[in-house]
Amino acid sequence: MKAIKFLTTSILSLGIVMSSLDCFACAACGCSLSSEAATGYSTTTGWSVSLQYDYINQNQLRSGTGSVSSSQVAGINDGGGSQEVEHGTINRYITLGLGYTPSAEWNLRLLVPYIDRSHTTYGQATSDLLTPDQISGSSVSSLGDIKFITSYQGLLSNHNLGIQLGVKLPTGAYGGPNASGTGIAGHNPVNFTSGPNTGDLLDTSLQAGTGSTDLIVGAYYNNKVSQHFSAFVNFQFQAAVKQELNQAGEDYRPGNQEALSFGIRYEANPTIEPQLQVNINHRSQDLGTLADTPNSAGTAAYLSPGVSISILKDVQIYGFGQLPIYSKLEGYQLFPHVTGSVGLTYAF
Repeated sequence: MKAIKFLTTSILSLGIVMSSLDCFACAACGCSLSSEAATGYSTTTGWSVSLQYDYINQNQLRSGTGSVSSSQVAGINDGGGSQEVEHGTINRYITLGLGYTPSAEWNLRLLVPYIDRSHTTYGQATSDLLTPDQISGSSVSSLGDIKFITSYQGLLSNHNLGIQLGVKLPTGAYGGPNASGTGIAGHNPVNFTSGPNTGDLLDTSLQAGTGSTDLIVGAYYNNKVSQHFSAFVNFQFQAAVKQELNQAGEDYRPGNQEALSFGIRYEANPTIEPQLQVNINHRSQDLGTLADTPNSAGTAAYLSPGVSISILKDVQIYGFGQLPIYSKLEGYQLFPHVTGSVGLTYAF
């Protein structure tokens, strides 16, 4: 039971915990899950390792609180505008987590993501050019931005109130065109590989990394509310404090992000524990010459059911789905109908 408790309280502190602030392909694209608040942090000393897979298919265009069609967006260009008409983005994230709990008060975590992202767009097409031969495609498959998170949970004697401090490093490829338009700025940004935009650089916000060093702060609280139920609340804030893309005409700063999660866990059976969350994400506008500022901010809320299962003494698997229940997005952005996350963790 001691090993199961360790696993239960540390599963998502290694993976899903930071998913809430780990995606930047849109304002709030569905990776807001934060189950670490539901499970709490381990007070048992030791190590753990996790592997998590997230699937986010952004296959609908939205603006404000409603959906829009490609032809509606292209109509802006019919009138002389310059609005991109995006087609779709599929994100697949594989995150390796390594955690260490040296004492009941402290928890340390390293998160290493691998980004697999395919993106298609019509570019700034007019209504008569919304045809398959006008779709440009790109693919990103590389290391993302690594995070290191420290948590302190010694504020209360039962260790159910904690604070977090962390950093995101610019380890993923990032960049865009340089100020003169004759080359690239950044580190190994990818190009479009098919369609009319072949050879052009992919949008800076869709690269594997942001090129920024970010500060992460947060707090969480969880407690029993009855014999078989526990409740939680978790808040995290992330902001770029240093940008590698900082020169005039080729600068980029990702928007600040806030994530609030709350929910319940059913704990009658320690082997199978269902969970239900509400996740709310807000992202402010990206800034800089390389940013798509008008189409980068927004707020979204999700209902996220899930379950964790102990399959062996030291091994646990988990799965969650996210159903969007509200969104208010600036400009025109791709958004998912549903997302999913699965993973496993091993304690030793």
